[in-house]
Amino acid sequence: MFELKKTEGRARRGVFRTAHGAVQTPVFMNVGTQAAIKGALSADDLKQIGCQVELSNTYHLHVRPGEQVIHGLGGLHRFMGWDGPILTDSGGFQVFSLAKLRKITEEGVQFNAHTDGHRIFMGPEESMCIQWSLGSDIAMAFDECIENPAPHSYVQQSCERTTRWLSRCKAELERLKERADTVNPGQMLWGINQGGTHPDLRIGHMRQIAELDLPGYAIGGLAVGEPAEVMYDIIEQLEPHMPADKPRYLMGVGTPSNIIEGVWRGVDFFDCVMPARNARHGHLFTSQGIINLNNAKYISDPSPIDPACQCPVCQKYSRAYVRHLLRSGEMLGMRFAVMHNLYFYNRLMADIRQALDEGRFESFRLEKSGILAQRI
Repeated sequence: MFELKKTEGRARRGVFRTAHGAVQTPVFMNVGTQAAIKGALSADDLKQIGCQVELSNTYHLHVRPGEQVIHGLGGLHRFMGWDGPILTDSGGFQVFSLAKLRKITEEGVQFNAHTDGHRIFMGPEESMCIQWSLGSDIAMAFDECIENPAPHSYVQQSCERTTRWLSRCKAELERLKERADTVNPGQMLWGINQGGTHPDLRIGHMRQIAELDLPGYAIGGLAVGEPAEVMYDIIEQLEPHMPADKPRYLMGVGTPSNIIEGVWRGVDFFDCVMPARNARHGHLFTSQGIINLNNAKYISDPSPIDPACQCPVCQKYSRAYVRHLLRSGEMLGMRFAVMHNLYFYNRLMADIRQALDEGRFESFRLEKSGILAQRI
């Protein structure tokens, strides 16, 4: 399923094959939490801006419209009109970030829904059943997300529970895929490494879950408030212990600079709501850094958001016009801004892959990582 085509230092160039097509890596997955990109982008728009993998969320789709509805309509691909690969997050992060009251036991987590407060129970089996109903290509294991920093003793207990939950996830998904009404027989389970900011726990947990020989592994529980340097250090220490023949996914990351640095340290898959969320507030990525389109200096600026960008927005519309739409509360402004930022991210990944293909990623990193992080 994963072919490692080339390396440069720890950076990797590969291809990962799914039931709905091949994914060229490194890759950024475009986040459509509720089977839609927040910003009015359709599945056809995603194709136009270079998206390879769409990511949706188990918890949110369980709450609305319900996995039974989506399963009855032929699965998530048919439901949202997207024929490419889909990854579904397990819902674990949302359980721990959105629920004000929750009770964690060995069986799973009891918590209140963020919408109307009704009680929900979710554990490994429940998460797998929801994701099986959705029919995603990659189903993420149900894990416990913890805050950083957290005491070593608690993090160790949490890692042990997450390992036990992963074994249950694997058994349950294998059982469900035997059913005649399976939407996606090629669905795969990926495990998630936890351990907070404790390198010994990270490495020990990775060794444990690698024994299950899953098709892919994620690094969870980072980019949740700790300094970037701490995140990079954890990745560097963990990378030698991650299976070299399986894709590696750094969950919830991040800025263009974070992605470049993550690739440099051996990561293949990324996702983050940030580019779409920031776009809706006028914060846009360009080849020269980040601009805030709300600033008054752009009121009558006739230039595109980024003169070097080939996205549909930059090819036709000015900063002045997009700023006007955003300031006027027009939905079109959000759509244009989100389209630009996601195109920028997908184009960045294509440029990273090309640099790896040509053996010049080190110089690419030195040139781009700092520039893309600066605010203009």
